[in-house]
Amino acid sequence: MFAKFVIRAVFAALGLWVAAKIVPGIYFNNNVTLVIAAVLLGLVNAFVRPVVFVLTLPLTIVTLGLFLLVVNAAMIGLVAWLLRGFSVHGLLAGILAAIVTGVASWIGGLALRDDRR
Repeated sequence: MFAKFVIRAVFAALGLWVAAKIVPGIYFNNNVTLVIAAVLLGLVNAFVRPVVFVLTLPLTIVTLGLFLLVVNAAMIGLVAWLLRGFSVHGLLAGILAAIVTGVASWIGGLALRDDRR
């Protein structure tokens, strides 16, 4: 269980690192900040995102799921607000970072796939 969380945090850190390299408006001071941001993102996605998802469900349905990009960008923005040394400048940067981080997390999920299914 803890090993899966660590692997997911590594893929989230990799996604945030790639986002900081290719998306203008995403910055982090050093690698320690990046790792802390990845762990915080995992915690925010575990505890805050489900509440926000339920509250925005009607808007998500109306937009056929596209509003989830805004929700994911808001979660990255929340991490940036909580963590000094990690910053997101603008909604577009947050959305693009959410896409990059989502792809990295998806790849990480494939790596953790359980063959018993």
